[in-house]
Amino acid sequence: MKELTIEAKINNLDQVLEFVNEALEEAGSPLKCQMQIDIAVEEIFVNIAHYAYTPDTGIAEISMEISGDPAAAVITFADSGKPYDPLAKEDPDVTLSADKRQIGGLGIYMVKKSMDEVTYEHTGGKNILTIKKILFPGK
Repeated sequence: MKELTIEAKINNLDQVLEFVNEALEEAGSPLKCQMQIDIAVEEIFVNIAHYAYTPDTGIAEISMEISGDPAAAVITFADSGKPYDPLAKEDPDVTLSADKRQIGGLGIYMVKKSMDEVTYEHTGGKNILTIKKILFPGK
């Protein structure tokens, strides 16, 4: 398992993506999976940076493991910010036109739709959000 502890600031997003992509490339991840994971990682990290510690800043802990058969990437994000379960919010009605939909919620909806598994828990004073993506479906 690889781990990265980093200040939850938007300007650290590139480092987070580099951390994730290095492991995905080592595993020979298909480009489509890598792109889906990158979008999910960006959404989650940006949300932590924007909301977890507002108005202050804090630390994000990211761990990543690729294992299993079929191989899957499991990425866990932990922060000690305000407790918040992004999975508790109702999914947006994507059948409505953009001007009729409520603002917000589309990013985590995309994460839930593009990942094979998304879980949240608040334990030990931390928000812990885990995403899982099977890298080689059908193998």
